[in-house]
Amino acid sequence: MRCPGNLLSRRDFLTVGAVGGLGLTLANFLELRQAQADQKHYDFIEAKADSVIHVFLPGGIAHQESFDPKPYSPIEYRGEIGSIKTNTGEVVSETIPQLAKIADRYAIIRSMTHGEAAHERGTHNMFTGYKPSPALLYPCFGSVISHEYGPRKNLPPYVCIPNQPNVYAGSGYLSSSFAPFSLGADPASGGFKVRDLSLPGGVADERFARRRSALEAVNYYFAQRDKSDNVAAMNTFYEGAYSMISSPQAREAFDLEKEDPKLRDRYGRNQAGQRMLMARRLVEAGVRMVTLTYGGWDMHSGITPGMRSQMPALDQALATLLLDLEERGSLKRTLVMVSSEFGRTPKINQTAGRDHWPKVFSVLLAGGGIKGGMVYGMSDATASEPEADPVSPGDLATTMYYQLGIIADKELMAPGDRPIEIVDGGQLIKPLIG
Repeated sequence: MRCPGNLLSRRDFLTVGAVGGLGLTLANFLELRQAQADQKHYDFIEAKADSVIHVFLPGGIAHQESFDPKPYSPIEYRGEIGSIKTNTGEVVSETIPQLAKIADRYAIIRSMTHGEAAHERGTHNMFTGYKPSPALLYPCFGSVISHEYGPRKNLPPYVCIPNQPNVYAGSGYLSSSFAPFSLGADPASGGFKVRDLSLPGGVADERFARRRSALEAVNYYFAQRDKSDNVAAMNTFYEGAYSMISSPQAREAFDLEKEDPKLRDRYGRNQAGQRMLMARRLVEAGVRMVTLTYGGWDMHSGITPGMRSQMPALDQALATLLLDLEERGSLKRTLVMVSSEFGRTPKINQTAGRDHWPKVFSVLLAGGGIKGGMVYGMSDATASEPEADPVSPGDLATTMYYQLGIIADKELMAPGDRPIEIVDGGQLIKPLIG
């Protein structure tokens, strides 16, 4: 008979006796039981997206001259660039006429907000969903996805085009084996070739196989002597490199010459166009997340000519990417996210530009189960701050992870056996989910 309030059953005491023989005390056992009780349990989420293309616009793109114009504000707020209507009746900048024609394929968040006006800190927010911390470097979206799902079809799970754009686009406190694979070259450049993706001259397949066997033996020896992250990461990188080199399908995924020249023209023979085309090829081949950068949007002066110079290529490439994915039947399973680290000041400054402004800015989302043809949130009349439904970087990250079937508050293990949530406190943006 068990006494009321007895914490342990006879079976539990027998278990304690068993573990005690292995050197565990009753206190150890109770501590273990409590740890098990405290451990989070996660419900299964059916993924609506298989992959992500993150188009990052470094420098802080002006929301007023792109996705959130203010045509009825005074000229010193609205700027010199006009606005046009989309095919859904919304208003966007005249700099994106092609995107305006297909607004039913994407959603715009006009109420993104955080408090970091420095490029580095704002970038950290938008790549991790976390505010920067002096004590811990958080992993970026791609590294978390890599950690949760791993590679597919002999391809790295996370690729950066052309290179890792900043330190916050890396693996953070996770193993460096979850860091991105960078192309190391621009797909728009002449003679484009991904570094380290082909056999050195004079190395035949048979010789290549012998080298791999030898390297595996060496790696095993050092791994037994040193269990460090560096060794594990090296093994992972080498294995990934060998898989890509030895796989014709993997090598082909990086070869833009396999594309129809007319489609390459349709994207645009420029950085924006060829980078986005490469991103589409990679996710189609099996890469889980591609992060690409385009342009420089830190326009403290001359914002009108600056935007008129850079926006046409972005407009053409992004519109083509969405339509190309749709035509291939891939848009439903590919989440496209267009973001920047912050927006620009409501008022034009004395040098005809706009300065840093994190209080409100815009993000575009498409595909991957996101409702098209809608605008979520609202900035006020001068694009100074959110007027309705503010969205934090944590909210955006939580929503992106949800579409991928990842629980945002799942705990990952940081150094020192510290459980850290993938996102802390983010809320799912339910109206965006189709």
